Amino acid sequence: MPDGPEGLSQAFFQSTGVALEPGHQVELVTNGHIFDAIEEEVRAARSSIHILSYIWRPGEPSDRLIRALRERQPGVACRVLVDPLGSVNFEAVAVELVAMGCEARVFRPIQGAISSFDLKRMLARMHRKLVVRDGEVGITGGWGIWKSWGGDARNADEWRDTNVRVWGPVVRQLQQAFAENWQEAGGDFLPLECFPALSPVGEARAGFVASTGEVFLSDGKRMTLVAIAAARHRLWIANSYFIPTQDISDLLILKAKEGVDVRVLTPGRHHDVKVVHGGQRGSYARLLEGGVRIWEYELSMMHSKTILVDDRLSVIGSTNMDPLSLDMVEEGSLVVEDPALAAALAQHFEKDLGHSREIHASGWRRRGLLQRLAEQLPQLIGRYL
Repeated sequence: MPDGPEGLSQAFFQSTGVALEPGHQVELVTNGHIFDAIEEEVRAARSSIHILSYIWRPGEPSDRLIRALRERQPGVACRVLVDPLGSVNFEAVAVELVAMGCEARVFRPIQGAISSFDLKRMLARMHRKLVVRDGEVGITGGWGIWKSWGGDARNADEWRDTNVRVWGPVVRQLQQAFAENWQEAGGDFLPLECFPALSPVGEARAGFVASTGEVFLSDGKRMTLVAIAAARHRLWIANSYFIPTQDISDLLILKAKEGVDVRVLTPGRHHDVKVVHGGQRGSYARLLEGGVRIWEYELSMMHSKTILVDDRLSVIGSTNMDPLSLDMVEEGSLVVEDPALAAALAQHFEKDLGHSREIHASGWRRRGLLQRLAEQLPQLIGRYL
């Protein structure tokens, strides 16, 4: 890895086409506070509000956002795009959105994939989470618009998640990611006013890596590998669907052997997809033997997708560390070089460890046969994808 901020920026640019440009202000937004941030942007919008989400389901907090959109300023264009696999019963929400003058679309309808038994098309979903206001402010992270993201991760009903709000030139990249998914869903090109010239507003360097399905090496995977490779003394990863590929595991172990403090935080007993939980645990043995430390979050479902590198670099977005996310799905993450954001992310990570159980290599070797078999199931399924 090249040294210094420019070297790091070049590493991301040469791998993903996205450099880390200066001039940004960033804010960490956790758990149910994401809906405060989204509502603030909806009510502040002067020309456009764009919302893209894998999950949008009726009920709270959907009702809250519907109210804010209904009360938006006159003339503000509202465009909403969701994925049908995650957005169960979105039809009821869409009726309200259309009635208030919003344009609501669905990404890659799944009926055709089901009728043709096309499993790969069914799994090639839009998993990005984006809000862009007036082309000037952007929000991304791991949230969904549903009751699980309410509250403050105090119990099993309130999921733990991490998001980021950003001001500055990189918002154009978030807007472009929305635009490409919007076009595929049948939407028009966005008006030029959605891409205003943006002046520097802070010291943080940032880039948004939008990833799409790729047979060999997606930008999401390139981003992940570069971030891991950049670590010199600390590499703390929180990931909700952690089934690392062999090359990612190799690099994590290499970093641990180089003396980097490598920690991985994953969901524990409240995992929402049990088969993935089994596959996640299938990665533990080799990583633990290689010096990687692993924790399972026990308070609720841990849904964050973050990487913290040393004291400056943070990756926050929708990109999971599993083959589905890295190879087949539309994803996006904000890469930020900013000491203040890194410090805030580290503080939340350490707090999360207080609600987690560390997995130790000695105890993990004694796990039972049924658990070992459950760990193999995702690998068997993967051979047919």
